[in-house]
Amino acid sequence: MFGRLTPAVKNLLMINVLLQIVQGIFNVDLNSIGGLRFIFSDHFLPFQFVTYMFLHGNFWHLLGNMFALFIFGPMLEMTWGSKRFIIFYFVTGIGAGILYSAINFYEINVLKIAIEEYVQNPDPYLLIDLIKSNSLQINGNISVFLENFQENPDNPLYIQESIDYANSIYNIMINGDQANMVGASGSVFGILLAFGMLFPNTELMLLFPPIPIKAKYFVLFYGLYELYAGIKNAPGDNVAHYAHLGGMLFAFILIKLWENKTDRFY
Repeated sequence: MFGRLTPAVKNLLMINVLLQIVQGIFNVDLNSIGGLRFIFSDHFLPFQFVTYMFLHGNFWHLLGNMFALFIFGPMLEMTWGSKRFIIFYFVTGIGAGILYSAINFYEINVLKIAIEEYVQNPDPYLLIDLIKSNSLQINGNISVFLENFQENPDNPLYIQESIDYANSIYNIMINGDQANMVGASGSVFGILLAFGMLFPNTELMLLFPPIPIKAKYFVLFYGLYELYAGIKNAPGDNVAHYAHLGGMLFAFILIKLWENKTDRFY
């Protein structure tokens, strides 16, 4: 089974698994340091555009990404060679982080404008919409406060408290744990796109439903789903869909550049 592993894929698997084991055994929170933060966050550091690719939220997150790397990576490495495959892996991963950060920058600016508008016109139902649109939980003290605010919308103390809470949402969204992206998914989705472009008619067997599908259609379906999920931005969805799309976008660009490049130095 493991005889099919190519050198770069094998090393990438080992690094990702080792870091997850280190976090579990030694209870070290590498994600808080190496995860990709919002670029204006107090916790942002430039090296996070690289380190986030080797960290994962939990075992199942790691398993999903590493399984895809194990299945699709070796054929690409055998086709390109190890050096080109590693370049591809890092370019798509970093590119995914760049697109994710750009979309995040836009969304944070939209949030900032919404908060400024709320401050000018505080209302309990607007505050509820503001909380839900940013996938924050309404429970505990905030739930009690919202009930009181709805019953007394003109109370100046409730109004000021609501403004303070609305302003705190901005800080939560740029410095909180939900603003911390980890995972090799950007590179993995780049690998999926590359596989679909290089081996479009290779048949893959799906698990659910258990039917065969050509690689080109599998990749197309996945890409369209990620675009739909990213635009929908459903409450509670903490998957970085635009990072997945970023990996696919940079993979497409890089493959096209390589196709047009007649000289090769690696």
